[in-house]
Parts: sequence; structure tokens; C-alpha cells
Amino acid sequence: MYFSLMKYGILFFTRKICTRFLLLPLYLPIVSFTSCQKTSAAVEIALFDSVPVVKPVLPMINEISGIADSKLNAGYLWGEQDSGNPPAISLIDHNGEVFKNVFIKGAVNRDWEDMALSGSDLYIADIGDNNQVYPDYTIYTFPEPAKSTDTVTDFQSIRFQYEDGSHDAEAFIVDPGSKDIYLFTKRDNNSRVFKLSYPYSFTTINVAKQVTTLPYGGVVSACLSADGRELLVKTYPAILHYAIATQQSIVQALGKAYTTIPYKMEPLGEAVTFAVDNKGYYTLSEKGFSNSVNLYYYKRK
Repeated sequence: MYFSLMKYGILFFTRKICTRFLLLPLYLPIVSFTSCQKTSAAVEIALFDSVPVVKPVLPMINEISGIADSKLNAGYLWGEQDSGNPPAISLIDHNGEVFKNVFIKGAVNRDWEDMALSGSDLYIADIGDNNQVYPDYTIYTFPEPAKSTDTVTDFQSIRFQYEDGSHDAEAFIVDPGSKDIYLFTKRDNNSRVFKLSYPYSFTTINVAKQVTTLPYGGVVSACLSADGRELLVKTYPAILHYAIATQQSIVQALGKAYTTIPYKMEPLGEAVTFAVDNKGYYTLSEKGFSNSVNLYYYKRK
């Protein structure tokens, strides 16, 4: 069977070959979901409600590229925007109301593409590189601000290079146990995963080393659950769920079978995060060609 679907200005081609499905965004690498290999099962599992709770984000934030549910400010999550926007993060309540912006004084938003909250610290990843030309990249980290904070002035910069040159990345995670940072490339047909090992230097350039390759590409966001036992990897058309067993490393988990979980297609969805209480997960999209921006919440069954 072969058909094409035009949605939100993105053309996808879907082909079924035996038990293999291919999703090919017109401008993205192949995202492959197949049941022929153990490492890439694509069976949707009923861990979460298939119909999300939808809240309009007001006032609209047009270019969200990463979100993280707040631990310090119950009922809120943090959002960041990518290139062309100020070095600031937005505090958004779970009903979609934008409470305030907090500026990171002295930071540079070259192309912020994802964020994470690990322990009590926020991490902001300036890792976007559409033309794959930058010599190095930066991850900013600082204690999560209280909602009374207007400006963050005390932060650390983790500068790094990839061991083999430049890459465009839009997703990363921070292992809550080891504090190792894992980065997922976007433009490779098979996304490459690089690791920044802890302790990282805040004064010299670190080197990210490749640790594994995924059976799909086009990764645009990733997140770990607060307990470190579940990992979500987001592409434009899907969210993939990995279970992480006790004593299992991130790399080992990524080598096991994944499953897809519910996802309502967004205009340009580049952000996913688990709820801090682990009772569900949120997604939030760039505005794209849509007339609105919505916060989606998928409750755990």
C-alpha cells in the first residue's frame, strides 16, 4: 500500500513492505519504524491516554523548542525558544497561561534546541546547527529559578565539540544518576548518539564521543522520567518510549526494543517532557502555520 499525506505543510510518504513502515518527511532523514528488528518495534502500547488534555498557550509563544516540567514551581513548566529569540526561558502554567519570562544574563541564544531538568538544575542546550558549520556548542546549566526570579546571572557553560566535527542536534538528556549528557543528532538517517561524560569542564572545551546509533533519524527532542526509568525520544511524526531496567545504562536501553505512544500531530512539534510526578507527559509545538499554540498533556493510564 502506498499513499501520501499533506499536513501542516509537511509531505509524508508512507510505504508498507511486509511489516515495515517508512515515514519520510520531505525535508528530513528517513524515520523508520519496523517490527522486523528487535531494536525497533513500533507497536503502540496503552501506557497513556490516547486523547490528550489540550490547553491553548496564551499569550502565544511562537517558537518553543524545548520544555521541562518544574520541580520548584508546582503546576508550571519551563519553555525555551530557538534562534532569533532572546536568551530567556518562559514559565508556563499547566493551563497554558504564560506567567513570565526569566532572562539568562550573559548567555547567548545562537540556536537553543532542547532543555532538561535534572536534580535541581536546569540545562539549556544551544546545539542547533542547520548548516553543520559551528566548531563548538554550549549547554548552560544553573539551579532552577523560583517563579519570583526575573534574571539569572549565575550559570555555568559546558562548551563542547563532537569528536568527528559539526552536527545539527535538537535533543539531549541528562542521566540523573551519573550526570552524563547524551546528545541525539537530527539530520542523519540513523541518528547518532554522543556522550559528554561527567565531570565535564566549565573552563575548557569538552569532547562528545559517539556511543551508539539509532535505527531512525529526525530526532527533535528527548526526555527522561524523574526516576530515570523511562526515556522518550521524539521525531516530528512520533514519540518513542524506552523502558530502562534497573542497572541498565542509557546506551543499553537504546539498543532494546522501543514502542510508540500516543501523539497528536502538531504543526512543528519539537518539545516533549515527562510530568515531574511521572503521571503523564507534555508536548508543545512551534506555531508553524497554525493559528494557535497548544499545550498537550497525555495522562498515564
